[in-house]
Order: sequence, then structure tokens, then C-alpha cells
Amino acid sequence: MIQKAGIACNVAVVGAGFAGLTAGVRAAQGGRKVLVFEKSPEEFYLCNSRLTGGVFHVALNDIFSDEEMLERKIMDITGGAAKRELARAIARDTKRVVSWLQGFGVRFIRASPDPWHSRVLAPPAIAQLGRRWQGRGGDALLRTLETELKKVGGEIRRGHRAHQLRRESDRCVGFTGVTANGQEFEVTAQATILADGGFQADPERLRGPITPAPEKVVQRNAGTGTGDGLRMAQAFGAAITDLNAFYGHLLSRDALSNDALWPYPWVDLLARSCMVVGSDGRRFADEGLGGTYIANQIARLPDPASSTVVFDQAGWDGPGTERFLPPNPNMIKAGGTVFKAKALPELAKLAGISEAGLLSEVESYNRALKLGTLEQMSPARTTSLCKPYAIEKAPFYAIPLAAGITYTMGGIAIDECCRVLRTDGTVIPGLYAAGNTTGGMEGGEKAGYVGGLCTSTVTGFRAGEHIVGALAT
Repeated sequence: MIQKAGIACNVAVVGAGFAGLTAGVRAAQGGRKVLVFEKSPEEFYLCNSRLTGGVFHVALNDIFSDEEMLERKIMDITGGAAKRELARAIARDTKRVVSWLQGFGVRFIRASPDPWHSRVLAPPAIAQLGRRWQGRGGDALLRTLETELKKVGGEIRRGHRAHQLRRESDRCVGFTGVTANGQEFEVTAQATILADGGFQADPERLRGPITPAPEKVVQRNAGTGTGDGLRMAQAFGAAITDLNAFYGHLLSRDALSNDALWPYPWVDLLARSCMVVGSDGRRFADEGLGGTYIANQIARLPDPASSTVVFDQAGWDGPGTERFLPPNPNMIKAGGTVFKAKALPELAKLAGISEAGLLSEVESYNRALKLGTLEQMSPARTTSLCKPYAIEKAPFYAIPLAAGITYTMGGIAIDECCRVLRTDGTVIPGLYAAGNTTGGMEGGEKAGYVGGLCTSTVTGFRAGEHIVGALAT
């Protein structure tokens, strides 16, 4: 019988993305022996952190905005689904974490006049068709974090995948796992931090809470978030938050089979300004709430590959051209389908939409827009966040849509110190969680988006900081 390799440390971290490395560096700075276990054996292992554009914001606000305002914003956009103490932590500590990162050489730039672009990782990731991330944005930050981890005595163990948490009495004392070459190992640690990301790349975990048909949702992510930490924590008795929301964007339906169509171009701004319908030609969601909300609604449809955004020339020349790599003209350049017709009946036929349903819905929408009654429609149409465009002047356009999922918003329940909670609300000694493997900061009925970089780095920082104090007592 082959013996398991025994590994001992003060702090064992599962996952080497932003949350895991931030936690590891902070704990190692406090004098703790830290090992970070990454399942990929690759030097430049893929994860969402490596692919990110690198924008540090809090709910699309400047991280240096008033803390009470930021906390209110988080609670508002999540419809109260966020835990108040976690919302307060994000509002207060994002700027503290950014300053801490700058202390060991991480650089930021202002990427645009928008307040939420005031702190963007440098050198900036370039918005472009396809995925080229080397040396920029998230990749640069991961390299810097690993360098700092080594300076303070920690290290990443690549090719080590955690499988099961270890228990002594009521305490977590580490975990077991298997290396990339099949060697079993056993970790003993005073504190374990689960930070391996969400479950967006696990089709069976997505099936049900996120979508009835995960094969019809575009994996707009690194493909590595398989929910290992969530599964291990749940088996250990951890409480789990709602798992029914995700952060993502609206993409061409062709992205289901054409990798050139993700992560860009988005169709979010067109969709929130115009009209999204199902194959029956009817609206099914409040477009004015934005791309992440619409993407969640599309994913929940019985057939997530059945929705289409409809607009006219004004929409195509307006919101269709806004932001980086907009659909006009990049959708066609990248091989995405854009239908164009001189009349709505012809457009309906091209797009496979019910002609009667589409004509009726466009008429109702245009009438409500002129009368100022969009918010009285069913479903209601929010008008406070963006300008709605009429659909009335030929030529008319349609783009078949798919929801692109970047990361899941729900996960392991934690307190403000990132300690994992049991179903009765008590703390599991020795067990922490950070980043997208956790819940309680984003989501709710409107899929409120707070920001993956701020939530990951703040929870990682707080977990590492709390462990330094806890292990000193």
C-alpha cells in the first residue's frame, strides 16, 4: 500500500488565485508558515484571476468613495441578500487592500474617466477579441503575489488538488488530496483556507440553481472553477448561501461553438437599451437592470439558447458602438450572427421569432416608451439606469443571444473574519473561506454585482489577517 505524503504547515490554502494568494501573503507576513495548494501543475496555471481585466471597484463605484454610501449600494443592488457585515467589510477594506498591494509593487492606473475605472491593474489587460493575458492585468498581479509569498517564506505547491477536509473533534485540521501524478497527500494545518473559486465550470452543479441546460450557457471563464471547496465544506457541515446567481455578460449565441466570440464583444449595452425577446417574440426580463441580470434570466429559461436582442439603426449606431470592443462592428468581424432586415416581419423570419409576437411586443414597447409608462409594462422596464431606445426606423436588427457565465455568486457561508459557519451559525474552528467559493456578498433576485476583485482580495486579506491573530493566542 502506497503511503500518503505528509505535509505540515501553519496555514494551508486551497487555490492560488487572488483570494488564496492574498490570504497566503498576509498570513505569511505575520510569521506563519504558509503553503498554497493549486490543482494545476502549470507554471502559469489558468484561473479567472489570471484572465481578469483588473478593475478594482465596489458595485461600479470608486473604491475611495464614502464607505457608508458603498455599503448602502451593496445592500441595495443585492436587494438585501448581502450580509451587512460583509458589505461593510468590502466598503471599508477594498482601499486598504489596494494600498497594501501597492506596498510591494503592484501598480494601478486610471483607465477611463468613469469613477469605477480609478484603480485598474497595470500594465492594463487589453480589451481584444480572443484571450491574450500574458504579463498584464491579473497575470501581472498573480506573479507579484507569488514573488511576495516567496519573500515571506511561503510557497505554492502546484499540481495538488484537495479532495476532503480532515476533522479532529469539531475542528478542521487540514485536508487530503491527490497530486497531478496520482500521489495521495495529507496536509496538517492549524488553519485551512478554501479559496478555489466558484462552481461555474461544473455543469452538474449549475444544473438546477443556475440553469436547466448548462450546455447552452457559454463558459466565459478559465474553466477551472469546479466547486471543490464548496463540496468539501458542505460535506464538513458548512452552511451554504443561495446558489442561484452568477456574474456574467450577454454574448452572441455563436459563442457556444465559436471561441473567438468570448470574452468579447458583449451585447449588454444594446440589450439594456433596446429589447430582449424569446422565440415567442415576447419580453421576459427587465432589460433596464443590465447585462448581468439579463444573463441570469436567459440562463433560467427552459431553453437558454432561445433569446434575441432586437433593435433598429439608432440602437446599432448608439449603444451598439459604446465601450470597448462593442458589437458594432466587432460582432460581425469575429464571426457572430447579426440579422438585418427592412421590416420587422422579415427580421422575425430570419431570427426564428414569432412574427405576431414580435410585432405586438414592439408596438407595446414603443407606445409605453412614448407615454413614459415602461415601468408599468409586464415585465416592468427600469428606466433610471440607462436610456431606452425606440425600435421604429428601418433597418431593423437582431442578434441571437447566450448567457456567458464568469463566476458564481453563492457559496460557503462566512462571517466578517471569513471563518466558515455551520448551519446553526456557529464557527467551524480552523476553517476559513475566501473569494468566489463563498457567498453573502453578491446576488439576490437582481443578481447584484459588487465586483469579483474587491470581494476576493478583501476576504482573502481578512482571512489571513484573522489567522495571524488567532494563531498567536
